[in-house]
Amino acid sequence: MTSNTTDADGASRRDVMLGGAGLVLATTLPMVAQAAAHTPSHGDSTMPYITAKDGAQIYYKDWGKGQPIVFSHGWPLTADDWDAQMMFFGSKGYRVIAHDRRGHGRSTQTWDGNDMDTYADDLLALVEHLDLKDAIHMGHSTGGGEVARYLGRHGTKRAARAVLLNAVPPLMLKTAANPEGLPIEVFDGIRANVLADRSGTYRQFPVPFYGANRPGAPENKGLQEKWWLQGMSGGLKAHYDCIKAFSETDFTEDLKKIDIPVLVLHGDDDQIVPLVASAPKTAKLLKQGTLKVYEGYPHGMPASHADVINPDILAWLKS
Repeated sequence: MTSNTTDADGASRRDVMLGGAGLVLATTLPMVAQAAAHTPSHGDSTMPYITAKDGAQIYYKDWGKGQPIVFSHGWPLTADDWDAQMMFFGSKGYRVIAHDRRGHGRSTQTWDGNDMDTYADDLLALVEHLDLKDAIHMGHSTGGGEVARYLGRHGTKRAARAVLLNAVPPLMLKTAANPEGLPIEVFDGIRANVLADRSGTYRQFPVPFYGANRPGAPENKGLQEKWWLQGMSGGLKAHYDCIKAFSETDFTEDLKKIDIPVLVLHGDDDQIVPLVASAPKTAKLLKQGTLKVYEGYPHGMPASHADVINPDILAWLKS
């Protein structure tokens, strides 16, 4: 027989439980709503993003005060790859700015526009948005190509100096006119590996990048893990397209146009962008180029040898 009477103790317990739940909801929901209202998102005015001409959101960080230094990172990394330089130069009285290239890191994972012309236009948008003048542009690897294309395409009106570190210009690809370059099969292999197993590829790539495969070289495990983390935060399509951009773009005419002083730094044990096809040629093409080669240094020397690289750059900037 089913009873329709309500147990007073049970009702009392339920009332307490329901009342307690209501109190919890009443106190926590406003907190959740407040947190949601302040959650950063692309396009949120509280977050450091600019909008490119095609609507892509480009993330940047902007620290300190003084003469601006603008950093352009390598493939497939982010602005965080410049941590050692931003801390160093920021502490020396410079304003330090670095962005995540489109399709990389915290910027929009773009389908189109993953080419050097667009990278240069995005950089211009950043410079104009921040109204930078007398800026120093530093580019590592692919970022060196971005800087060269930016200065060649948009001029040096807002720039004072530039630094190219283990940079891809003038041209990475082997051609009849550039026999010291790398054959297309090298880049086809990178593309195939990225498509087949991007995470695994990004685990392996930092080893030669930082020279950890050389006898007696430090493993730099932390740098390798940071490299992987940065790489996996970006978009596959943008990373895939960028391989063509950094390997097949010819920066010869850009370099010839640059009329500000440029410091060209390169390690002679660079296993990613071999010295023979890059820095010496770049320095010769520049109107005011200064070349410095580091014996035994790897491609990732801005991070692995920041204790040497940073003071050398500072001394040149002060000269």
